[in-house]
Amino acid sequence: MRCVHRSNGYPLWMVGIIFLNLMVQGVPQASGFEAVTFQRLLDAPKDPQNWLMYLGTYNAWRYSSLDQIHRKNVGNLVPVWAFQPGVNDFEATPLVVDGVMFVSSSYNRVFALDAATGREIWHYYYQYQKHPKTLEVPYKPYNRGVAVGYDKVYMGTLDNHLVALEAQTGKEVWNIEVEDPSVCGCNITSPPLVVKDKVLVGATGGELATRGYIDAYEAGTGKRVWRFLTVPGPGEPGNETWGGDSWKYGGGSSWLVGSYDPELDLVYWGIGNPAPAFDGDVRPGDNLYTNSVVALHPDTGALKWYFQEVPHDVWDFDAAYESVLLDVEKEGQVQKLLLHTNKNGFVYVLDRTDGKFITAWPLVKTLNWATGIDAEGKPIGRKELPPGVPTLICPGLGGGRDWNHGAYSPRTGLYYTTGVEYCLQVTVKREKPVQGKIYMGADFPQTMYKPAEDSHGHLDAYEPLTGKARWSYRTKYPLLSSILATGGDLIFTGDIEGYFLAFDAETGEKLWSFNTGSGHRGSAISYAVNGRQYIAVPSGFGSLQARHLHHIWPETKDFRSGATLFVFALPD
Repeated sequence: MRCVHRSNGYPLWMVGIIFLNLMVQGVPQASGFEAVTFQRLLDAPKDPQNWLMYLGTYNAWRYSSLDQIHRKNVGNLVPVWAFQPGVNDFEATPLVVDGVMFVSSSYNRVFALDAATGREIWHYYYQYQKHPKTLEVPYKPYNRGVAVGYDKVYMGTLDNHLVALEAQTGKEVWNIEVEDPSVCGCNITSPPLVVKDKVLVGATGGELATRGYIDAYEAGTGKRVWRFLTVPGPGEPGNETWGGDSWKYGGGSSWLVGSYDPELDLVYWGIGNPAPAFDGDVRPGDNLYTNSVVALHPDTGALKWYFQEVPHDVWDFDAAYESVLLDVEKEGQVQKLLLHTNKNGFVYVLDRTDGKFITAWPLVKTLNWATGIDAEGKPIGRKELPPGVPTLICPGLGGGRDWNHGAYSPRTGLYYTTGVEYCLQVTVKREKPVQGKIYMGADFPQTMYKPAEDSHGHLDAYEPLTGKARWSYRTKYPLLSSILATGGDLIFTGDIEGYFLAFDAETGEKLWSFNTGSGHRGSAISYAVNGRQYIAVPSGFGSLQARHLHHIWPETKDFRSGATLFVFALPD
């Protein structure tokens, strides 16, 4: 069996600057790069000097074939430049196009930088119609990144707009409201996905009394082309899985980014938890399409297939994470597979042509919400939550793995990801839904995160189809940074103490580290300019998850925030 690779810090008071008019700095334009056409995005695996999209390539491998930096010389890495966006907390993934880096920060700032020197070319500070501190969502002020397509840079905003910028100058080209956040409560924290001539985007809101959706917009004009509602209404297939009018407030946010298979012409997107998150009695039924992976036609938004990983979720799990696309050769036949991690602590393997379940395997040991997954892919031995009774759920609210992404290396054939062993205490209570407001259906103690028998984090290398661990690296605290795999047989990630780390992809041996001064919450990338390979990583601790870790690890309450982009290379 083998996998086939087919080509297809400034102080916080400066936040007040968002009240100023939109600013585009009058410095030289970001010239010298070619338009990022759909064909360039398709060819991204053959273009390793660039990092053209959030997950690197449409198959979501987060892999760079660059190998100038490798196992034998990674110990010589040095920082060559750094950049501060001026606001704390840094969850982004930088993009690089022909020597120009595009990176976003909290509060929807976007910067174009010289990728070899860090020199700022232009910046854009989004102007909110309403101050983000008054937006009633629990996710602010974070932004995970932008998308590039054609001659534009695209970004979703905290007040639920989609913005297109001129890539050369940062000038705003169009700005549309996806949905009124004062009604839906929703916003956009992850980057869009450019497919063909469309920009696809999802929204947060799984903990809100609202209905989720995935939208597609014309890349040139911002005109909406289609909307896929993740909670079907009356008369639509799947509405029968919602009791009464619970569908009106059913949740199902699409808060991360999808993948795309050009051969099948399908987009794969993970859907979040239903609302209320814990009180399932008010929404009887399986609650489609929450906690599902959906396959959509990018031209129309029509549903090709779905697979629901957790029917009638009552534990606030999510299927919103990335879908990793693998072509696997077995007995002379190529299977088109999809590898998908759920917050529930299991990794699912599906046939991506039709959504058929193949297998699932556990990512963590601390699991009590179910005893396993059956031959149809459904949970067995479910631990239901009695109303009014404090109940321990494992894994905890952030999941057996947080949203930060794994990586797949075609050189080793292994899937690299993180896990965390911990639990959550929750008491189910009845709540009345109010459109666009928080709708959890639960009370939490002041210290809602609870230790497992052996609470810790880990970085692991797995055989993707069996879940067999090839190696594991234990950490005292959860790892909340994405994984980067490279052609130099290296694995990069960052920890919440501030260390950026490099490992041998084959053995798991730690080969190098650098203290960036603040914990890692974003995603490293690799790129090249003028023949020199670089590794870039945002450093800046913060997020909803990070705010609660001190319940188990008290010292993390004092871990420093900040925001600095560090770029490393071998010495000249």
